[in-house]
Amino acid sequence: MTRATYYLVRALVALVAIPFHEAGHALAAWLLGDPTAKREGRLSLNPFAHFDLLGTLCMVFAGVGWAKPVSTNPRNFKNPKWGMALTALAGPVANIVLAYLAMVLWKVMYYWAPVNQATYYLAYFLQYMVLMNVSLAVFNFIPVPPLDGSRILLVALPQRAYFGLMKYERYIMIALLAAVWMGLLDTPLYYLNNAVWDLLSAGTGYIDRIAYSVYYTAAGTVV
Repeated sequence: MTRATYYLVRALVALVAIPFHEAGHALAAWLLGDPTAKREGRLSLNPFAHFDLLGTLCMVFAGVGWAKPVSTNPRNFKNPKWGMALTALAGPVANIVLAYLAMVLWKVMYYWAPVNQATYYLAYFLQYMVLMNVSLAVFNFIPVPPLDGSRILLVALPQRAYFGLMKYERYIMIALLAAVWMGLLDTPLYYLNNAVWDLLSAGTGYIDRIAYSVYYTAAGTVV
């Protein structure tokens, strides 16, 4: 596979993964009583509703990026602290759900699709769909601003401590991006991504069992 094809696949996967993440936030907020994101057109899988050009380019070429923030109004939630936390949680959860569905399709193709160039590229797309969505979910669970994990942390931290931390959001983001680009987070992220991959693989293990059963049944019939 050429380098151009590799980046094309990354871009196509980003066109799906990022809107799912952001629409997940918007859907959760709307279900919890805040229609702000829905009114702004963010309850959509249209990539152009969510993309920040620089953030998307960084996602494709550097492996880490960002989208336009989803607007929320905490006053619309019955419980603002939990409303913000659950809305933040919905983005990574949407990525995990998408990764699971991609792994199901990937395994089905692996066992039953005819082998040709088209299915090879489609299988690679699905495999990378799992990888990028797992990476997005894991990275966003890091409990530092401005990542989703920091909003989830709001439930556990005293309000004064949380908003004191949020005052330094811009500086923390710069430090976080620098740590990523310097490779300081590579090892912990590697193990966390693998752990989530293993969970997804176990959760789709029924496909493996069906494939093996079909294979051994056919082999037994031939014998």
